[in-house]
Amino acid sequence: MTHLQAGLSPETLEKARLELNENPDTLHQDIQEVRDMVITRPDIGFLRTDDAFILRFLRARKFHHFEAFRLLAQYFEYRQQNLDMFKSFKATDPGIKQALKDGFPGGLANLDHYGRKILVLFAANWDQSRYTLVDILRAILLSLEAMIEDPELQVNGFVLIIDWSNFTFKQASKLTPSMLRLAIEGLQ
Repeated sequence: MTHLQAGLSPETLEKARLELNENPDTLHQDIQEVRDMVITRPDIGFLRTDDAFILRFLRARKFHHFEAFRLLAQYFEYRQQNLDMFKSFKATDPGIKQALKDGFPGGLANLDHYGRKILVLFAANWDQSRYTLVDILRAILLSLEAMIEDPELQVNGFVLIIDWSNFTFKQASKLTPSMLRLAIEGLQ
């Protein structure tokens, strides 16, 4: 086990080995292979290429190096193409703060039977007079950024449940194709 796997339970280590193809003997080599691909995309400003950060993307793509690199590149590309969304990207931002207070997203205390974190959104709770749909997306992305720091969640993942019941036509009118595309690209 390497220092990058410290804190993982024995069960999660085994799951990472079996389901994600994670091998402690080649972990640093795997990370370096992804890091070496960064130079192939000089158009992207890769702000982080440390081991722990790259490992998240390797785990997300089951240690397929090229797919992990593509995801890493998409992550930074999305952030660069949507600079306004990431200004004041912290829980104290008024829009994000209000969305978080209203449960966008809400997290259940217990994990599911696969060890995944369960996030819940009640779409009808959106108060359009207090914050925008972009604020909700920013709150979700900020929450995911914080959660993905946990190595257990990197291996086990999370589930997002959206309850659309009682969602009004007025609320739905804000779900433009461009807004939906922004949300889908951000969540990917």
